[in-house]
Amino acid sequence: MFSPAFVIAILVVFFLLSAVKILAEYERAVVFRLGRALDKAKGPGLIIVIPMIDRVVKVNLQLVTYDVPSQDIITRDNVTVKVNAVVYFRVIEPLKAVIEVQDYISATQLLAQTTLRSVCGQSELDDLLSAREKINAQIAEILDKHTDPWGIKVTLVELKAIDLPIEMQRAMAKQAEAERERRAKVINAEGEFQAAAKMAEAAQVLATEPISLQLRYLQTLREIAAEKNSTTLFPIPIDLVKPFIKMYERLEEQEKK
Repeated sequence: MFSPAFVIAILVVFFLLSAVKILAEYERAVVFRLGRALDKAKGPGLIIVIPMIDRVVKVNLQLVTYDVPSQDIITRDNVTVKVNAVVYFRVIEPLKAVIEVQDYISATQLLAQTTLRSVCGQSELDDLLSAREKINAQIAEILDKHTDPWGIKVTLVELKAIDLPIEMQRAMAKQAEAERERRAKVINAEGEFQAAAKMAEAAQVLATEPISLQLRYLQTLREIAAEKNSTTLFPIPIDLVKPFIKMYERLEEQEKK
């Protein structure tokens, strides 16, 4: 039969083993001593608790990534869309996270869903598509403001996908096509205007030196001949035809007399 000293030694060993806790670097322990929380969370590393008197609640300080499910939202301009997002948050004050809210992860997730619907519902469709950074910052600010009393810091919110109805996608495609056609017509008109201006300048230069027109004519013939075409058109300068026109006019006047 075991001696009393041996039994006491065994109890002391079990007591010490149950009193020693080891926490990882990303963990903190909120200790409740006879139902009252200690002023400061313990950890990381080796901590000592009193068995049967202290109750330990471990809190993970790692960044939590929450994928918000798709939410059916009616935007400010009455367009029905489905929006989902990703929320990044972490615990910065373990004591508040355990005491102030029953389940801080679930509470933050539900708050993220309702805030996403609220903010996107107050925005127009164009803002959701083109001003995502602004909406992300607005959602993150609201979430961080409400989760701060829980000891939780919302670090980032990102809209992941916006699903539009098929009818709206077709309407936007038509709008984009019309916009492209408008730009093409404007660019074409600007090109015609610039070309006309340059041609007017060229005409003024040629008018100052009539021989330059003849040189341009010969240069054009050279370019046509270099292309090895089977048919070549030779435009006849009007100056070569004028003498014959004058002779014809004189003959007609003589016949009339």
